[in-house]
Amino acid sequence: MSMQTLEKETVAESVMELRVRHVKWEADGVHSLTFVDPEGKDLPAWTPGAHLEIELPSGLVRQYSLCGNPNDSCRYKVAVLRDSAGRGGSAEIHDTVLTGRMLKVRGPRNRFELAYAANYIFIAGGIGITPILAMVQELRERKPWHLFYGGRTLDSMAFREELATLGSKNVTLVPQDTEGVLDLDEVFSRVDESTAIYCCGPEGLLGAVLAKAEAVGVADQVHFERFGAAPKALVTEAEATPAGGFEVTLERTGTTLQVAPEETVLEAIRRVRSDMPSSCEEGFCGTCETRVLSGTIDHRDQILSKAERDANDSMFVCVSRATSAKIVLDL
Repeated sequence: MSMQTLEKETVAESVMELRVRHVKWEADGVHSLTFVDPEGKDLPAWTPGAHLEIELPSGLVRQYSLCGNPNDSCRYKVAVLRDSAGRGGSAEIHDTVLTGRMLKVRGPRNRFELAYAANYIFIAGGIGITPILAMVQELRERKPWHLFYGGRTLDSMAFREELATLGSKNVTLVPQDTEGVLDLDEVFSRVDESTAIYCCGPEGLLGAVLAKAEAVGVADQVHFERFGAAPKALVTEAEATPAGGFEVTLERTGTTLQVAPEETVLEAIRRVRSDMPSSCEEGFCGTCETRVLSGTIDHRDQILSKAERDANDSMFVCVSRATSAKIVLDL
């Protein structure tokens, strides 16, 4: 999303080989990984809401939110929920001995930036606490804020000890087995026109929060991050309908490729660049974001704001297509 952020400096993305210093149990089904530079060098700076792309030993690439201290330049920390219904990345992390291993890491990258506001409401569901944790730690005494954090059980809710140090008046824990689901009426009773609302969690929570925000007229104050694809009901007819073929030129090599109607831009690029990074391939993770030099784009991702789509200067090649006969990409 386009917004004014608490940190004005743009952080450059890096590709690094980092060592997993240790793996720690954080809650039922949640392990954290701490990464360090093998030579003890400082790591690139990051801001709350940022994530890393981690290449696992199998070659899978997955994104995980940074949840450590942004002011600690010596280490990165991410937390991973084991998801038995996932695509294999979380299971690999939980089942593989990673301590001491060197892994390729890209980032940090931030598409969930913390914007300036008079006050904040944070809503986290399950492992969605990871980007939110860095945000509330960053704010601390700087701005009024309150966190509503829901989970299946208390034992499944990671980072409760860290949150306790921030003050009980600022944090409401809602374990579903004893308290039920988050009371969105209570949540939104704290919202006024000066409140920024940040939400991360499962799709059901996001949908409920967005519906409530629309009902009370504050939808434009909600910032959210998905860690799964939107439900099919949210996919527009245009997004579900294959478009015609078009040409894509990779500016740096001068290569021109024909993208067939049933082929993605990513698939076409991989005919000549097998190393083109991607992860979700459903338009919600941001790994394959590519700068657009010319041509117009049919944006089918779940990330860009309307202003960013209108700017037409980047696209997610796993799902988005061209509306012009030819596009030129910065590849």
